[in-house]
Amino acid sequence: MSRLQRTLRAPVEFSGVGLHSGQTVRARVLPAPQGTGIEFVRTDVPDAPPIPALVQYRVHADLRTRLKRGNAEVETVEHLLAACAGLCIDNLRVEMDGAEMPGMDGSARAFLELFQQVGTVEQRAEARAFRLEEPIYVREKSATLVALPSEQAGLTLQYIASFDDPSVQGGSLQFDVTPESFAKDIASARTFCLASDIEKLKAAGFGKGATRENTAVLGDPQTQLRMAGEPVRHKMLDLIGDLALLGADLHAHVIATRSGHATNAELVRRLVDLMQEKETGGLIQRESGLDIREVMKLLPHRYPFLMIDRVIEIDGYQRAVGIKNVSINEPFFQGHFPDHPVMPGVLQLEAMAQLAGVLLLRKLEFTGKLAVLWSIDKVKLRGAVVPGDQLRIEVETLRMKGEMGQVKGTGSVAGRVVCEANLMFTMLEG
Repeated sequence: MSRLQRTLRAPVEFSGVGLHSGQTVRARVLPAPQGTGIEFVRTDVPDAPPIPALVQYRVHADLRTRLKRGNAEVETVEHLLAACAGLCIDNLRVEMDGAEMPGMDGSARAFLELFQQVGTVEQRAEARAFRLEEPIYVREKSATLVALPSEQAGLTLQYIASFDDPSVQGGSLQFDVTPESFAKDIASARTFCLASDIEKLKAAGFGKGATRENTAVLGDPQTQLRMAGEPVRHKMLDLIGDLALLGADLHAHVIATRSGHATNAELVRRLVDLMQEKETGGLIQRESGLDIREVMKLLPHRYPFLMIDRVIEIDGYQRAVGIKNVSINEPFFQGHFPDHPVMPGVLQLEAMAQLAGVLLLRKLEFTGKLAVLWSIDKVKLRGAVVPGDQLRIEVETLRMKGEMGQVKGTGSVAGRVVCEANLMFTMLEG
């Protein structure tokens, strides 16, 4: 079930027209260190932060997958992500000088071939994986997605397609998704549209880069499909690309009926919730996590002012997740509303600041320094934290320049956001 992380052996470059925008975009895909994940960088946007390929950064867009972080966004990334998932590539930096990923031939074949040409290399860390242990489902009108536990390792996909146009034949296909089956049965399937929808799509501003070569027009007698069931296979391709936003190999059996990008993303969000529950409870351990002894090596804080019990995940210098178990024995409860104990909001912010310190102080150039909180902005205290709660804290680096760092922090209890803030730090000699 476990495997080592992978990245490309060498960079690849390509350019092409976006399927929807019609604009030409140049892209470079570069190898990235283990633990990086797949991240997109807009080279044409000043100070653009890297955009991780995670569902937390997905924003709504019709007919495509769009990711946004800060002042930068990328879209129609699902075909490239499907190629990464199909080849089990975990860590990449994707640089783009425009918003929309080149559509190439409308499938994942071009990305797959480019990656195969340069080859992949294994890295030392294990790839993240999540084995589903309970059924979950998403339903929206006629679209449904059901994810079931599977006795075998890996991902099994079954897609059942039907179309509003009665002249267009639907169908059902099922594959165990492996690098071999992805390359042979899925990667070459092009995006498609119904002939009856063309004028409506054009009026809405879609498909400016669509041609008969990169888009199969269903219901048009001139259309020649590449393979039997090409539309169903492309739906599976899109689903594989969207499932890549989990940031982990999924071991499950997924059955989709008329599902699209929105329902795909909702399934991934529910899978993320399950992963977080197991991580928070200690049922899933990450190699990048830190126990309390390792935390104390990085932070100068000690009881009763050490507000982090455990770091369950660290992604490079970009993101960290930590846990604070809130006990009735906390010393601040003796004087802070003792009859109705509530964790002070300033201490929730302090927990964020300490986790941010752990994240920033791991950088080699900051060895021996202190992360001193400089300012706090956009503070929101959304709910009470009481004895017995487990406060899950996430911090994300927004900007790092010289000795200054800006971090966004979020705290949640049982999936409910209770606090958030932007924190500014300066690194001083200890």
